[in-house]
Amino acid sequence: MCSGRVDLEFVLRALANGMDGVFIGGCRLGECNYVTHGNYHALNMALLCKKIMAHIGLNPERLRIEFMSAGEGNLFTEVVDNFTKQVRGLGPLGKGEGEDLEPEALQERLREVTKLIPYIKLIMNAKLSQRLSPGEYEDYYTTEEIDALFSEVASYFIDPEKCQACQICLRRCPVEAIEGGKNRIHVIDQDKCIKCGTCFEACPPRFGAVTKISGGPVPPPIPEADRALERKGKGAEA
Repeated sequence: MCSGRVDLEFVLRALANGMDGVFIGGCRLGECNYVTHGNYHALNMALLCKKIMAHIGLNPERLRIEFMSAGEGNLFTEVVDNFTKQVRGLGPLGKGEGEDLEPEALQERLREVTKLIPYIKLIMNAKLSQRLSPGEYEDYYTTEEIDALFSEVASYFIDPEKCQACQICLRRCPVEAIEGGKNRIHVIDQDKCIKCGTCFEACPPRFGAVTKISGGPVPPPIPEADRALERKGKGAEA
């Protein structure tokens, strides 16, 4: 398949499954058979992934991307042998880093990042679509940029006092993270939420029930017993 199909999730999944390193091979840049030139996307993704790996305490040298033609078997063998020796030199995943990572801690870090992949792609979309030249590889994603990416992750909360159970956000949520129904005050399952902000954009301005929270805790969800929305009839007293 085209190297452009290699998703950030694939790399993180391989590491979560215990692989000590990940190698991505693609056609030479500028020689892609497809108009999309997916190998540039693969390069962008790999550079971003390396910075994310460093952010969570993994050696970025455990990931390598190389470009060559299908006829360069000798070069492929040389590159893969070199990478294999490099990974063996680094040692087992989590043990050959600057700090030894316990398996549980490593898995938790990988889970947290994997959960944020849609958010990461949304925030980094403009950069991920660029076709880089060799001189731009090293500093295209900065450490400060990656630190800010994770420190500024927003959470979303539905204010039970403002929710009108219109179900618009519920229907628009791409991962079914919103629980609700007719005449049921909606709540967001924070474990399922991917921080994409769709609910925030979808909530009608006249309600303004969805709140964006940055740098603070999300209020606990309203108890199930209190989620029935009581609507007053036209003749009811205010």
